Amino acid sequence: MTSLHVRETQPPSPVSSDLDEAVHRCLVAGFEGTTTFPDTLKRLIDRGLGGVILFTRNVRDAEQVRELTDALRAIRPDLLVAIDNEGGGIGHLVAAGAPEVPGSYALGVVDDPNLTARCADALAGHLATLGITASYAPVADLQHQALNPIVRTRSFGADPGLAARHLRAWIGATEARGIASCAKHFPGHGGTETDSHHDMAVDPRPGEELRADLEPFRAAVAAGVPMLMSAHVVYPALDANRPATLSRRILGDVLRLDLGFEGVLISDALEMKAIAGRYGEAAGARIALATGADQVIVAVPDLEVTLACRDEVLEALHSRRLPEERVWEAAGRVRRLAERYAAPGAGPVAGWDSGAGLEAARRAVHARPVPAPVRGAHVVDLFPPPHPALNWGGEDLLTEVRALDPTASGTAVSGEPSDPAALADGILRVSRGAPLVVATCDAGLHPWQARLRDALLARRPDAVRVDTGLPEGGDVLSYGRGRVNLRAVAEVLAAEC
Repeated sequence: MTSLHVRETQPPSPVSSDLDEAVHRCLVAGFEGTTTFPDTLKRLIDRGLGGVILFTRNVRDAEQVRELTDALRAIRPDLLVAIDNEGGGIGHLVAAGAPEVPGSYALGVVDDPNLTARCADALAGHLATLGITASYAPVADLQHQALNPIVRTRSFGADPGLAARHLRAWIGATEARGIASCAKHFPGHGGTETDSHHDMAVDPRPGEELRADLEPFRAAVAAGVPMLMSAHVVYPALDANRPATLSRRILGDVLRLDLGFEGVLISDALEMKAIAGRYGEAAGARIALATGADQVIVAVPDLEVTLACRDEVLEALHSRRLPEERVWEAAGRVRRLAERYAAPGAGPVAGWDSGAGLEAARRAVHARPVPAPVRGAHVVDLFPPPHPALNWGGEDLLTEVRALDPTASGTAVSGEPSDPAALADGILRVSRGAPLVVATCDAGLHPWQARLRDALLARRPDAVRVDTGLPEGGDVLSYGRGRVNLRAVAEVLAAEC
């Protein structure tokens, strides 16, 4: 495989070669490339890099991904190759033919753990064919806060017991495929009003409420989950000074002692502003490892950031600000994880239920009564721009409706329009004489959607309302924007199911 050169300064390591390798095991790096990867990444793998994380930028098609993962492991067989693989609208592997499953919220609405296991099995089976053997899923956060901007339909819901039983189903199905699962984001990101990608999030709830959020994580640990991911969230009732990723009290006392977790604790990405903006990625890596993390993720493809984190940890060992024992402990856990999961299984991968996702999405949409069909409708689909860290597969409701009802027309609007009044007038003009469908996605978070929706409904009170995010009073609820979620709604509107 041809390599791309990225500048790297390589000062002599101030520690022994074995300890240098242990430090590298504690790092997970993102990178650029689909059929090539940087020389710098190869050198990091040579020195013991614990894992890489793939994103949409690394995916062209299924054959290419398998060639890439094989080439990475040809450098070092115990390299863990991971990806965020929650299903729903997170579509890093769409181009590689990923199974279409709804996000976790729809699975929680259906509340059939066997169906959740079938969906998780499909995702894990597909990963196995690609040579990806670590999945940063499922989400164990409980969706408490209506203004939470980042968890929402990625969660199984707000009920701890419900989330716990679906986590057990997901983890068991993933483990049966030989894929490492990862429950996230410990000890729970669902009670915040801030996206930690953009700033430090704070969960101000008292300790007794926070303890209820631990139930899904406790269930994940009991189910044998091999990895947990920490949240870049401050919990004043647990530690008023540090986010969980950097808190010895949370990672040590709560996770290791209270929950008894013995697997690999991995940080959320260090370039997220909650860490990078307050501490810097390099200091964040050092503090996270010192306080109990076993691996830290640097997801950005700029390997200079990964190198800076590595060098900060090496210098801290040299100056004795970071105890060697902590690094040996962390690297040992990563090594044991790699022994179980780094290498893809031998032989062909067994098939999976390719229809499980659409079945789940349909059952969620039909969990409450639905309105009569509206063939030939004008469909207005309002949704926010895609989150840069979560990706988006390009799906929209109008496309799904037109696939079933070619007589339908409509407008898909991603992001606030420059002239909402003119847009509303135009929609009402062209939809005259046709049924009107108005779909929003989390309008409570995005007031422009609510204003445009209400302007349309004021003049067309007969319009069918669709909610494609959390429920907000719509006539049809999808509980997510994965392709199968939207297809299930389209079937209702077009009377196909």
